[in-house]
Amino acid sequence: MTAPRPQAPLTVRSFAQRFSATRRGARLARLLAVHQLTDWGFAPGVGGYDAAVLVVAELSANAVLHGRVPGRDFARLLRYDDQAGRLEIEVSDTHHADPIPKAPTSDDEQGRGLLLVEALADRWGVRDRRGPGKTVWATVLNNSPSQTT
Repeated sequence: MTAPRPQAPLTVRSFAQRFSATRRGARLARLLAVHQLTDWGFAPGVGGYDAAVLVVAELSANAVLHGRVPGRDFARLLRYDDQAGRLEIEVSDTHHADPIPKAPTSDDEQGRGLLLVEALADRWGVRDRRGPGKTVWATVLNNSPSQTT
C-alpha cells in the first residue's frame, strides 16, 4: 500500500455569477466582487484591490449600458492565482458589438470607462464567447506584501 500523497496547495481560485442586465445587477456584481476580494486576502488601499474594484465596476456598467440585450443577463468571473498574485476579471454580455474606447472631451459626462480600465489594469482585451456576445477581460496584479497563499 502506498502512502497518500499530500495535496498541492490551492493556487487558483475562481468565483463566477450571472446578474440581471440592470443598474442594480451591475451594482450587485461590484459589491459581491468586493466581498470575494476581501475573502481572498485583498485589502482596501493595498496591492491591486482598488484597481480591481474599479475595473469590475466599469466593466459591469458597460455590460449593462452598452452590452445589454433585453431579456439576457451578463456574467462576471473572477479568477485569482495566489502564487502569481494575478487577478483575472471577465465580464460577458450577449451584445455582438465590441467596446470601442473613446477620447471624450472635458464636457462629456460619459465615455471614460474603458480609459479607466486601460489605466488601471495591467492588461485588458475583448474576445468572443461561447454563444452570442463577447467577453471583456482585464488582469490586475496584487502586489501586496500580505498576499495570501
